[in-house]
Amino acid sequence: MTHTPDPVDQPNEILAAAAAAKVHAEAAAAAVAKRARHWPITTISLGVGIGSAAIAAAALYATRDKSK
Repeated sequence: MTHTPDPVDQPNEILAAAAAAKVHAEAAAAAVAKRARHWPITTISLGVGIGSAAIAAAALYATRDKSK
C-alpha cells in the first residue's frame, strides 16, 4: 500500500506536494513495470498465423498432382 503524505507530516505545502509527487511517480513506475511483464500476444499470434499459412502452403505444394 502506498503512503499518502499527510499535510501534518510535512513542514510546508511545497514539501507536501513534492512528497505527493514522489508517491505518484512510484505508483506509476510500478504500474508500468507490471504492464511490461505481459507477453506481446499480437506479435505472437501474427507469427503463428504466418507460420501456419506457410506450413499449409508447403503441404499443398508437396501433395499436388505431379502427373502432366
